[in-house]
Amino acid sequence: MEIKMADFNDIVGQEKIKDNLKNAIISGKISHAYIINGEKSSGKEFIARVFSMAIQCEEEGYNPCQRCHSCRQALSDNQPDIIHVVHEKPNSIGVEDIRTQINNDVDIKPYSSRYKIYILNEAEKMTVQAQNAILKTLEEPPEYAVLILLTTNVNALLPTIVSRCVVLNMKPVADSEVKRFLMNQLKAPDYKAEICVAFARGNLGRAKALASSEDFENVKAEALSLLKYIQDMELYEIVSAIKKINDYKLDISDYLDIIAIWYRDVLLFKATNDINHLIFKEEISSIRKVAERSSYEGIEEVIDSLEKAKKRLDANVNFELTMELLLLTIKEKG
Repeated sequence: MEIKMADFNDIVGQEKIKDNLKNAIISGKISHAYIINGEKSSGKEFIARVFSMAIQCEEEGYNPCQRCHSCRQALSDNQPDIIHVVHEKPNSIGVEDIRTQINNDVDIKPYSSRYKIYILNEAEKMTVQAQNAILKTLEEPPEYAVLILLTTNVNALLPTIVSRCVVLNMKPVADSEVKRFLMNQLKAPDYKAEICVAFARGNLGRAKALASSEDFENVKAEALSLLKYIQDMELYEIVSAIKKINDYKLDISDYLDIIAIWYRDVLLFKATNDINHLIFKEEISSIRKVAERSSYEGIEEVIDSLEKAKKRLDANVNFELTMELLLLTIKEKG
């Protein structure tokens, strides 16, 4: 499937990473192994794609030309010397995945390009045996081999792997850059861009997903409705609202973030009585009511409970029980 054109100019933020990779291409000093470390959806895969296209490009220059045979193949995911390592198990990458797709393949010379590039996403999911297998290739790579490991947790990799790689750490993208991107590229209206920026916390991919989501407005409306009326709701109504959350495709953490941003607005308004820096400005009458009836300690407790709920859900604690505890805290303290 063909994707949109992609070069270094399309990478938003991440200036240090861009400079590192561009300098490597310009100087001809391409490392045999890179680790790109950053949050899920922060743009690691896009950077790996652009870098791979650039070093395989048939025209000289640090940016992929996007016109040559290699670039056109890469844009449609058909470049034979850019290999995306896959794994069948969703939660682990086994030793056979690495042996079959990297170790047993790396000695075969590139089909048509100068380099043979292996992109391994979710590298933190490699078992210890899989990491030891990839280490063999990292210790004595062929001249043409380039391994790019993408991970959300560099600390999950063996120190012996990390020491053999150039480690590039993703940084949060400035809110102003994220907002500009959403408004210019996705044509998101100003108010929606502001909400997505607040959610994303510097993660451009997350901001894009929210801005593009058909469910986002519905989830926001459901969450705000619950927050406005929770004081008057019975337990069975709260339980019913919890079940409705699962009807949407948006991640539960996004739902919790809507609630967190609401309460940050409440806290800010309670402290300053200023509407200008609120995310949910249009909800000022409801925010004012909550700010007047809630204590600072109560609001802080709600925000703390939201973080605890996220951690419990990440640890696979029962969804309904976790949400029930959270919403009862909101009802009592918020």
